[in-house]
Amino acid sequence: MTGHKPDESWPVVLDEVTGALDTLASALDSVDDFTVLLHQVCEQVTQAVPGVDEATVTLLIDNGSPTTVATTSDVAAELDREQYTNGDGPCLRAARTGELVRVSVDEAVDLWPAFAKDAKAAGFGSFLSAPLIIDAEHSGAVNCYSLRGHGFAELDEKLLDLYTKAVTAALRAYSRYQRAHDTTGQLRTALATRAVIDQAKGILMAIRRISADEAFTLLSEQSQRENIKLRDLAASFVVRATGTHP
Repeated sequence: MTGHKPDESWPVVLDEVTGALDTLASALDSVDDFTVLLHQVCEQVTQAVPGVDEATVTLLIDNGSPTTVATTSDVAAELDREQYTNGDGPCLRAARTGELVRVSVDEAVDLWPAFAKDAKAAGFGSFLSAPLIIDAEHSGAVNCYSLRGHGFAELDEKLLDLYTKAVTAALRAYSRYQRAHDTTGQLRTALATRAVIDQAKGILMAIRRISADEAFTLLSEQSQRENIKLRDLAASFVVRATGTHP
């Protein structure tokens, strides 16, 4: 199998990997959509790893069901789906085993004949897939397609492994940030909800001379009768009683 000479190529390709990661880091600062970030991963891996002509990202969702969430071309995405239909292939093998898979289209004939036939018809000659494990909800693989029969060598395998490890760390940090952001938003909503309900309770307590528990029970019973969220009912009550929005 032909490949790159590490002593000549290594500094250049390392620069390409670094550039790709810098671009992804910039996207992490400005993009809030996880799917958009995965599309960035697809685009950047074609720059980071020599020989990559098209790329996709597979995620295992809904108890392991695979789906292509990002791609550089419809043809590559269709070849992903061919693997999903057949239940195996380089991208599924990497996603499920957690191991990097490098194979030529000729080698794939014995392993996955239907996939190899379609890939060859589409003009692809070799494949390289690396596992991508972000968190409990997001795992899968980064899949590289080359038009050349021996488009990937051991150096490319190491480069993709390096790139996906760095991408994984970045996406894990992003995922933690998103979870923290969502939790903060939920806490703010909960605090605002509690505040308006407490206002309504206080007004009821003053008007009817009842306890806090009795006021809450009255609000809850009315909420259930009218099929209205307790917070919305409380806010409406405060507006009627004070003439101002809580």
